[in-house]
Amino acid sequence: MPDPLRRRPPTPPGGRPRVAALTMVRDEPVMLPRWVEHYSRQCGGAGALLVIDDNTTDGSTDDLECPVLRVPPFVHRPFEPARMGFVSHVASALLESYDAVVFCDADEFLVAEPERYDTLADLVGAKPRTKVFGAVGMNVVHHVGAEPDLDPAAPISEQRALAKFVPLMCKPAMKKVHGAWTAASHGLKHTEWAIDPELWLFHAKFADREALRMAAEGRRAAVLHDNRPQETSWKFTGDKMVRLLDQMTAHLPETDPYAAIPEFAPTTHQLRRVVVQEDDAWRARGGGRQIQRMRKGELVRIPERFRGTF
Repeated sequence: MPDPLRRRPPTPPGGRPRVAALTMVRDEPVMLPRWVEHYSRQCGGAGALLVIDDNTTDGSTDDLECPVLRVPPFVHRPFEPARMGFVSHVASALLESYDAVVFCDADEFLVAEPERYDTLADLVGAKPRTKVFGAVGMNVVHHVGAEPDLDPAAPISEQRALAKFVPLMCKPAMKKVHGAWTAASHGLKHTEWAIDPELWLFHAKFADREALRMAAEGRRAAVLHDNRPQETSWKFTGDKMVRLLDQMTAHLPETDPYAAIPEFAPTTHQLRRVVVQEDDAWRARGGGRQIQRMRKGELVRIPERFRGTF
């Protein structure tokens, strides 16, 4: 006999699925307001969002339109496995009331193919057999020589033209199943998954030079003082991260710098190679190589159809 606690409510009248979104943050004053606004549109209102506050000190989680869950420091396990365990359990609880759950960092914005879908819920509704939605991972790049600092009142995609495709960022970011996220949410336990070419993840870590510096300094402090993972890019200083950003676009001509840069159009073969199995999990390949990819990967233009979507 099925366990009644494992049953999910039926899809609402009209066939529109319920999608929830959650994130875990500490001191994210620049990107968190954008995250709340974006996923409120994608999920049908701020009531479908949950911000897990990891001991924020700057007030950036105060007065949000969505629910905020404040948690004390993790004490029984290292930070990263504890974080993945926590958000995975929260996601499983949300699946008792929602048809799918998104987990993304505050600077990560999921967008369903805009020429076919208005929201993430529309994508979920169109693909009832898909249990896990892997995304096409793009790191948005600030061309410091040609683009001003981000205007907080305007979409990022109206202010930035360039990105780099990063296999590591092709996360299983939206799911309908109870399998736990692993490897800093780049993988999923027990459930095989693939990249859906109609779901894109735009990572805005490198989308604004000064915001990058500030975020890098905060994350480095967490590594030094709070048992955060030292093998990731969190160990780099703000100065090192902005030098890396500056180098990415230094070679572009001053006149019409985007003319020779193609729009990104991933191939089926390219996306099939992203997900690999490691023990009991399937994850996006390229662990620990995000910085290397940002140094050496090809600059591409964000397709024009995504303009205004995040």
